[in-house]
Amino acid sequence: MNFHFILVEPKVAENVGASARALKTMGFSALRLVNSSLHKQDKARWVAHGSNDILDGVKEYDTLANALMDMDISVATSAKARHGSRHLYLPAELRSLLANKQQSVQNVAIVFGREESGLSNEELALCDLVTGIPLAAAYPSLNLSQAVMLFAYELAQLPTEMVSEAASEASLSALRVRVAALLGRLEKVPGSKLESWCLERLNLLTDEDVRFAHTLCQSLARVLEPQ
Repeated sequence: MNFHFILVEPKVAENVGASARALKTMGFSALRLVNSSLHKQDKARWVAHGSNDILDGVKEYDTLANALMDMDISVATSAKARHGSRHLYLPAELRSLLANKQQSVQNVAIVFGREESGLSNEELALCDLVTGIPLAAAYPSLNLSQAVMLFAYELAQLPTEMVSEAASEASLSALRVRVAALLGRLEKVPGSKLESWCLERLNLLTDEDVRFAHTLCQSLARVLEPQ
């Protein structure tokens, strides 16, 4: 499982450098920036302290959607306690959830918003899960790099073995495609709340559940084939 940490439009170069340092100390190396080139500034490198290789390897994207295109599952971080009907997972809950996906998920994105305003509702909607750190007081909130460090520490406890090519064929992302295709063949389902609920619940499946769901979808597809 490979973790990719994504910073959306950070405004302070020092926060980018400190985030790189946090990732390096926890054994991570993949950092992505959306609509920002702050990692190239000297201020970022001054704070990085021995983590310039992380900054040198930063991948830049113009939108969050593009930054997530090659991810199997994406997790938005938020300081808000409520997100409509979506559940907010605590860091330990997130770790346990991902621990059950070692064979069905290879690339995981952990997305952090802007220092002042966080992620927009549209950006949150792009992510599969939402997580947050419980705070004793709403203000002052955590600094961006502090949040990166806390999640990096929590997720560093998970193994980082690569998913085999054979296992990737039964991956969570492949299952989403299969389920969406099946739902598209049913009347009055595509675009409905049922479809969004179904696709969201797929993110909670364990490796065993994902394998079973693939088999079920394959059987259903055969039944739905025109005679």
